[in-house]
Amino acid sequence: MTEHIIDASVVEAENAKRAADLNVDYDTLGERLDRRGIDINAIKAKVADFSVAVPSWGVGTGGTRFARFPGLGEPRDIFDKIEDCAVIAQLTQATKTVSLHIPWDKADPNRLKQAASRFNLGFDAMNSNTFSDARGQLQSYKFGSLSAADAATRQQAIEHNLECIEIGKTLGSKALTVWIGDGSNFPGQVNFASQFEHYLDSMKAVYAALPDDWRVYTEHKMYEPAFYSTVVQDWGTNYLIAKELGDKAMCLVDLGHHAPNVNIEMIVSRLAQFGKLGGFHFNDSKYGDDDLDAGAIDPYRLFLVFNELVDIETRDAGFRPAHMLDQSHNVTDPIESLMLSASDVQRAYAQALLVDRAGLKAAQEGNDALAATQALRLAYRTDVEPILAMARLEQGGAIDPLATYRAAGYRAKVADIRPAVEGGSGGIV
Repeated sequence: MTEHIIDASVVEAENAKRAADLNVDYDTLGERLDRRGIDINAIKAKVADFSVAVPSWGVGTGGTRFARFPGLGEPRDIFDKIEDCAVIAQLTQATKTVSLHIPWDKADPNRLKQAASRFNLGFDAMNSNTFSDARGQLQSYKFGSLSAADAATRQQAIEHNLECIEIGKTLGSKALTVWIGDGSNFPGQVNFASQFEHYLDSMKAVYAALPDDWRVYTEHKMYEPAFYSTVVQDWGTNYLIAKELGDKAMCLVDLGHHAPNVNIEMIVSRLAQFGKLGGFHFNDSKYGDDDLDAGAIDPYRLFLVFNELVDIETRDAGFRPAHMLDQSHNVTDPIESLMLSASDVQRAYAQALLVDRAGLKAAQEGNDALAATQALRLAYRTDVEPILAMARLEQGGAIDPLATYRAAGYRAKVADIRPAVEGGSGGIV
């Protein structure tokens, strides 16, 4: 039996306040969609089946380069993080897996698996960390990791990724995500070709250790922490890496890791067209790699990304990219932000499912630009909240996750148990 952190009576009481209105809203939306030839229950079933992973580090308070201001009841360790993730899963019913980051979350794998199983949580991709130094490691990653000029440093980074694979095998994970902060800050600091060759050689050693049913996701990032050059700086380089490594290597798209105004949805289409789209890290940005809540700045762009994904899904039933939230919560309760982000990702998916694909194709082939864009706008402007809420309710979640979470007083309760954390210099949990 699945254990719940939030008392069931609280969820039931909050749902009872909203159930009648939800039924009316759901039926009304169903009638409107029926006139467009859309079965609301079919859309709801797809939404209920959709899940986005929660990163373990996301339930802690983030920070800037200058400072970090801890919140109340911050998780003390990975086991507290799992409990926080369980709250998100219970109320949203949209986050069935947790993504661990090693060495931050390093613990006995069997104990981790047992802790997650209490809440019927699984484990998503493992994440390696060679962008900061862990206590006790022999070589520093200050001047690079998998692409470092020093062979011993590269070997250390390789072995760390191999360790992540071994931990993941015990946990039931099926993927390794590799992001490195390697690059340079000054012209002439590195030889671009040699640095990239070092990276490819290192990744080939990691790739060789992947189990047959695993994937490795490589993530591109235009800048930060290196500000002159970055080893895996864009989707083209990422595609080259995936092609060079082999069939189990895929590209990971983080919505925040692109230059301003880049057409991310077209990047998604290109990578998918050539079989190298592995998955996503969902967040939002205004200026650069801001790691803001998904859909907080540009919800239409999030919808357009899902429009491409649904288009692919209609042609390839086996298309199942990995989905994960990847955000930094500096001024909000991380649990609240993650719940709303999970819902907004589901919302974009549901809206994309409403697009009249036949009508859109006809408009595209007929060079009718306005009809084509109106087909997208009609879907995007449809309020699908009743679908999301009904999917949550029928799975045992909350009609209104945020209101239910606040009514339960979870943050105040854990604040009494978990000691306060002092603020300090920049960095993330």
